Amino acid sequence: MTSVEAVDVRQLINQSALSSWQKRLIVLCFIVVALDGMDIALMGFIAPTLKASWGVSNHQLGMVISAALIGLALGAMVAGPLADRYGRRMMILLSVCFFGLWTLATAMAQNIEQMMLFRFLTGLGLGAAMPNVGTLVAEYAPERRRSFIITVVFCGFTFGAASGGFAASWLLPRYDWHSVMLMGGMLPLIVLPFLIRGLPESVRFLISRRAPAARIHAILERMLPGVVQPNSDYLSSEQPQVRRGAVATVVSPRYLFGSLMLWGGYFMGLFLVYLIGSWMPSLINKLGMTVTEAAIVTAMYQAGGTLGSLFAGWLMDRINANIALAVIYFCGGIAIVALGFSPAEVGLMSAIAFLSGFCFNGANTGMNALSASFYPTHARATGSSWMHGVGRIGAIVSAFVGAELLSLGWSFSQIFLLLAIPAVLTTIMLTLKCRFGDRSNEVE
Repeated sequence: MTSVEAVDVRQLINQSALSSWQKRLIVLCFIVVALDGMDIALMGFIAPTLKASWGVSNHQLGMVISAALIGLALGAMVAGPLADRYGRRMMILLSVCFFGLWTLATAMAQNIEQMMLFRFLTGLGLGAAMPNVGTLVAEYAPERRRSFIITVVFCGFTFGAASGGFAASWLLPRYDWHSVMLMGGMLPLIVLPFLIRGLPESVRFLISRRAPAARIHAILERMLPGVVQPNSDYLSSEQPQVRRGAVATVVSPRYLFGSLMLWGGYFMGLFLVYLIGSWMPSLINKLGMTVTEAAIVTAMYQAGGTLGSLFAGWLMDRINANIALAVIYFCGGIAIVALGFSPAEVGLMSAIAFLSGFCFNGANTGMNALSASFYPTHARATGSSWMHGVGRIGAIVSAFVGAELLSLGWSFSQIFLLLAIPAVLTTIMLTLKCRFGDRSNEVE
């Protein structure tokens, strides 16, 4: 009688080298995040042309951008529980299809009211994509390299935003803003068949949902050919003893404090990143520097994010991930104060802005890896998505706070000294999570 082998999938992934199949999965997820980043950035690129074509005000454009951010928050909050029930793969495919179709619809908008509605609907799809991509990658990445791999994937966001900028700079002089939105809608739909063919469901999710062993074996055979036997049983170690629903797990006594610290930290992190990225050119311009100089300083702030993301992921895999991000956020707070008190000299301000972006953008990317490591498999998508949803509220609030700070007439140094407070609060929350709420060593 042939004995049935029990394969611990978590242990198998952790002990195996990263296969070419896993690398292809990482590339596909990078592409999804890049498409997400491109779509979110497109409104900023077409704004001047749209104002000239339709005669809309800055306030109306702000409403369009806010509509997308509200959609992002709601999309993230809803998609997480759905992904923990129906699968990560299905939600990623649906989200890419959804934001592609509604971006195409945006290109056909006839007035600002239609555009607000279409961007809200686009935001629903965009909000569902990133947290589920992070969850899927986390469940296929070896834990010793998980944080770095997730941050590599999320670097696709800035890559996509930058690529959209270059494409818009070529399209707008030759055509009009419709062409930019058409491009933003067509690319996800072109990529979608490749995702349908190449994107797998998470094997850890399948085990948690007690899927047939044959289905799990088929995926593992593609990932690590010949390693598992066809008659194997599959399990994932450190399953929670008491099985709750995904939402109940996220807000259970065991995870609630850590969840609150993640939500608060990401709220503050996105509040900072969006406020600084959106309003820095206007604030620097008040110092008497030219528009070009303000653009250079802001670009350096954004450029620091990619290197900062890779560094954050690298550091999180080597020391306690909470402490790593707490230190990076705190250093960002020091850098932003230094920027506020620096002389109005483009070279020095660019260097400090680069360091600020390195810390804040890098740490925010690292938060995706932190949330993915904190929750068990059956609640991971919900936990990560809800962190994204709450964080997006911080982004929405930042638009109004930035406008208010400009209208108050405060000095450049006063504003940037104030911006250190959210950075310090995030540092405190992550330190408290490490001390009182960290369960990352107990999940799958």
